[in-house]
This record gives sequence, structure tokens and C-alpha cells, in this order.
Amino acid sequence: MALTLDARSLDAQVLATAVQRLAAGTLVAMPTETVYGLAAHADDAAAVARIFAAKGRPSDHPLIVHVAGDDDDARAQAVQHYAAEVPAFAQALMARFWPGPLTLILPRRPGVADAAAGGQASIGLRCPSHPVAQALLRAARAAGLLGLAAPSANRFGRVSPTRAEHVRAELGHLHDDELLILDGGPCPVGIESTIVDCTRGHPVLLRPGMIGRAALQQACGMPVADRDAHAPRAAGTLSSHYAPEAKVRLMDAQALQTALDLLGAQAQGIAVYHRSPLRCISPHVRLQPMPHDAEAAARELFATLRALDDGHTRLIWVETPPPDPAWDGVRDRLQRAAATIPHP
Repeated sequence: MALTLDARSLDAQVLATAVQRLAAGTLVAMPTETVYGLAAHADDAAAVARIFAAKGRPSDHPLIVHVAGDDDDARAQAVQHYAAEVPAFAQALMARFWPGPLTLILPRRPGVADAAAGGQASIGLRCPSHPVAQALLRAARAAGLLGLAAPSANRFGRVSPTRAEHVRAELGHLHDDELLILDGGPCPVGIESTIVDCTRGHPVLLRPGMIGRAALQQACGMPVADRDAHAPRAAGTLSSHYAPEAKVRLMDAQALQTALDLLGAQAQGIAVYHRSPLRCISPHVRLQPMPHDAEAAARELFATLRALDDGHTRLIWVETPPPDPAWDGVRDRLQRAAATIPHP
């Protein structure tokens, strides 16, 4: 069973143990402000291969590389190690949003982090703001590890983990010499980072998150285009992703109420995650209120999907989020979850 250490106090010995594991090629699950990441030294191809194997993730699906952000010069050194070029608008986005939940896709320096990049000529870089992630990245940098590749610490396509116990549920079958889990408490953002492609001379939004388009445009002074057919592959952008075992379906409030009325007292095996008031006469339907605030909804989204997916639930009906841009990240995750065929 995977070893778990409490890292919330930023204990130096805990961090040293984690860095020793990383330097030896072992995987470490670390908390970030978005979700827990499954980390390995980004320049160690064998260690990166262990990430793909543990997750069951295709090796051509690129990983995001995380760098420390406490020192501007050291951060710039790490970025320059991985990126062949950093356009001015990307520098403006870094200055405004790093450390934070923003990933930038940049042209990759040849011969660097090939495995983490999934064979592409670009690389995704992020500087997380979570104190445990930053402490680990600083300690790793001091040991000569400039970046940690760290996709979400779950099986490929499944619901992302926002607590250490979620990581144990997903990957706890790995032996303690294969995985170390750093418990940093619940993730305060709760959904993955916004991803912006910076490889084509202008910013392109590849994955929405809690940093919205308007804020991005204000920071870089340029329009942010939509994803197109020329976009590089990036983490979390497959049409099917973030899925529980139960089948997820998005419905508006009227459709939800109509379906509950039609099923009546015979309804069972259904959980409903909703904002609007609903009535249901079946004692076998679980009604779970959704926050009306987008940030609060994002914070609890994946934990709620996991809780509703309790083995007795076959269907999870979710009230479609509002069209407001503040909900873009939550809506994106739910649409991808609903597009996934449930696992057998």
C-alpha cells in the first residue's frame, strides 16, 4: 500500500524524504491548489514512464511540468531550461498569474523532457501556488531537479483527486516503494488549471479553468482565441474525461423535475446534483445541492462526484451550469464527464 505522510506543516524531513524519492525515480503525489498531482522528475524518462504506467495513460498524452516560483531568477532559469521561447504575452501571463492555476504551452527546447511532452515540440509549464507544492519544488530544485511532471493523481480518464484519500482510493494499490503521498489537505480551487497555448504568436485557450478569458485578455493585452484543429495536444482536453463509474448526464432543471416525476416512487440508483429546488417522492434518489457560486462549486465538484458514485448509484444527473463565463471551468469538466462511457 502507498505510503502517506502529512506535509501540511512543511516538515523539512518529510520534504527531504519526498525529494529523495523523486531523485531515485519514485512517484510522489503532491497537493496543488487545483488537484493532487502524480509527480516525477520531468527530465527522468524512466520516472515519467512510471507516471504513464500508474495512471494507464497513453504515453503520447503530454504532462504538465511544475516549477518553483519563490525566486524570479530561479523560476526564469527553470522556464528557460524547458522552453525554447517565451513570447512577451506569455511573460505577461506569468507575471500576473504565477504562482497560480495557469498552464502555458510553450515551444520546447529540443532534447529536454521528451517523455513528459508526449513527443511534441511543445511543453506545458505551470507554477502552482499551494504551499506544499512550492516547498517540494524548492527542495527538488535545490537537489538539481528543475521541474516535476505531475498530471492528476488518478487513473486515466477518472475523477481527479482533491484530497489525499482520493489518491489512495485511485492509486493506493501501489506499494510504498512505488508511491509516496503527501497529504496537504483539500485543494482550495478544486478543478484543473486553465491552459493557454503560447506557441503560435497569440494566446489560444485550450482548457478553461478558474482563470477566465477576460482576465487573461486583460493581463496580456491581446484577444484570447478559441481552440482549433491546429492546437497541440494538452492535458485534460480529450472529449471524454473526469468520469465516475456511474453515468453522468447534464439536464436543465425542468428536464430533471420531469424525469423525477415520471419515475415517481420507483426511481432508484440515481443521484441528482442540482441548484434549483426539486421534489422527489422516491426515498432511493439522492438529492445533493450544488453551490450557487462558481468558485464554491468548482472547489467541491470532484469530491461530490466521488461521494455520489458510491457503488449503489448507476446514474448521476447534474443540473447544467449557468452560461455565465465564471462557470466555464465547471461546465467543461461536467461536459467531459458526461461524454464518457462508464467503465465496465
